[in-house]
Amino acid sequence: MEHEARPARQLWVEEERGRRRMPDPVRNAAVRAVMITSVTLIQAVVAFFGTVAGSWLGFPVTVTAVASTVVATWSVLDVWITRQVWRQRNGVVSEPSSTARPSIRTRREESRAETTPLSEAA
Repeated sequence: MEHEARPARQLWVEEERGRRRMPDPVRNAAVRAVMITSVTLIQAVVAFFGTVAGSWLGFPVTVTAVASTVVATWSVLDVWITRQVWRQRNGVVSEPSSTARPSIRTRREESRAETTPLSEAA
């Protein structure tokens, strides 16, 4: 009887997400970078073991691992570049906010209106 009085525990509990989902182009670049980086790491391990074992395959795999390192570096930079481009194109609202400074022209006009000529002051 005691177990019937307790509410049933849910199997899946929805929790608030801490961060929003990445935009599609950025997510695509990130997945691409992870895949390229993982292949590069696998190549580096194969190159290491091939070299240690004295296999003829050690040298060609080492050369391709070095080339893959360059490609992996570029792919990681591509994530950062894609993120910045997406933010510039989509993430900026081009409306002036209330804290935006007035333009130089309006500030000059206001300062001219506040200062009175000497002829009017006398």
